[in-house]
Amino acid sequence: QVQLVESGGGLVQAGGSLRLSCAASSLFLDLYNMAWFRQAPGKERLFVGSIDWKSGTSTYADSVKGRFTISRDNAKKSVYLQMNSLKAEDTAVYYCAARIGGTRGTNTAYPDWGQGTQVTVSS
Repeated sequence: QVQLVESGGGLVQAGGSLRLSCAASSLFLDLYNMAWFRQAPGKERLFVGSIDWKSGTSTYADSVKGRFTISRDNAKKSVYLQMNSLKAEDTAVYYCAARIGGTRGTNTAYPDWGQGTQVTVSS
């Protein structure tokens, strides 16, 4: 099991940028796939993107492709979600999640979760 702590959410105007961070506690991060999900009020939790810790290979949902970038820092044991060209529809609580193995696009495949951080984009 890995403990995850997100930070970096806030209020931003449409077209702006924000970077979310997720600090992970595990000593064996090379085994993990780290993902970002988001959940808007009254809606299901949706896959945003993920990164394979060992290879650095990232995958993105079509809705954020070209605007969001996921990266990781081995020394800081952290994963980042850089969000550019933000839109009002990006408003949601963003969650960091982890699983051992490859990327999956469904939240049920990820056993470990952070507490979430609110991102609000004003139009």
